[in-house]
Amino acid sequence: MSPNELKLPDYRELSPAVAARFQRIRERPVILSIRDLKKSFGSNGSTHVVFDHLSINIHRREFICAVGPSGCGKSTLARIVAGLDEATDGDVLLDGKAVAGPGSDRGMVFQGYTLFPWLTVKKNVMFGLRMHGKAASTAESEARQWLDMVGLSKFENSYPHELSGGMKQRVAIARALANNPRILIMDEPFGALDAQTRCQMQAYLLQIWKKVDVTILFITHDLDEASFLSDRILVMGTNPGGVREFIENPVPRPRTSEQFISPEFLALKKRLEHHIHPPVEMDAPEKLPMIKLTEAGDDVE
Repeated sequence: MSPNELKLPDYRELSPAVAARFQRIRERPVILSIRDLKKSFGSNGSTHVVFDHLSINIHRREFICAVGPSGCGKSTLARIVAGLDEATDGDVLLDGKAVAGPGSDRGMVFQGYTLFPWLTVKKNVMFGLRMHGKAASTAESEARQWLDMVGLSKFENSYPHELSGGMKQRVAIARALANNPRILIMDEPFGALDAQTRCQMQAYLLQIWKKVDVTILFITHDLDEASFLSDRILVMGTNPGGVREFIENPVPRPRTSEQFISPEFLALKKRLEHHIHPPVEMDAPEKLPMIKLTEAGDDVE
C-alpha cells in the first residue's frame, strides 16, 4: 500500500507525549530571535530579493531544520546567523545581542570538508581552542574529550586524507563544538555522503546533541532527514523567500529508522512535499525527432 493510499493523520495532530514535549520547549528561553530579516543582491535597479520579512524564534536546545526549494535562501540564512554574510535589513539576536560578524558563540559545519589537511585530527579540534588563548595542554585535553564523544579517539593522530567522509564530518562537528557555542549551524553537512553513511551520521548527531547544551539550526534539502532529526521544521518559500510554515514535528522521540513508515512520519512528509513540490499541471512532452542510431534489433519501450 502506497503512502497516498494510507489514511494519514493530520500532521498537526500531536500525541499527548509530543504535545507535552513542545510545551516544555516553549517554556525554555528564546536563544535566537530573527526579526523581519531581508536579504537582497544586486544594484543599479536590478535587485534580487532572496527573502523578506523572515521572523522566527528558536528556543534553547531546540533542533531546527530549515527546508525549502532551491533558491529560497536556506544557506544564506545560515551564513547570516553565523555572521559570515550581512542582512540587507532586520535583526538577528543571539541571547538578546545583535549578531555582527563571526563569533565563538556560533559553530558552523559546512557540506564540504573544511578540515585543515596539514593538521592531525586532534590538532584540528585544538585549533579553535588555541586561537582563543587556551594553553596547549588544556586544549589537548579538551580536544580528546570531544574526539571521545564523537567516537574518534583512536584516530587523533591521523590526517584528514586518511579518514572517510563521515569521519571527517564528525571531526568537523567536534571542532565546532569544542568552543562551547550557544548554537551550532549546519549547512547540509551530510549532503556529500552516501546514503548509508548519511543515516549513520544522523544517528551520531542525535546522540551528540543529547549530551551537549547546544541549539542546532540544520539546513537540508532532504525531507526524510528533516523529519527524522528536527523538533520543528522551518519551511521557506521563494520569490521572495520567507516563512511558509513552521511545523512542530509530530514524530515521537527517541527516533528510530522504523518510524520512517509510521503514520506521523508519512503525514509530515506529505505536508512538506506539498510545500516543496506542489502539484502542477504537466503539458504533454514535446515529440522528439525519431532518428534511430542503433540496429540492435531489440527496441525499447
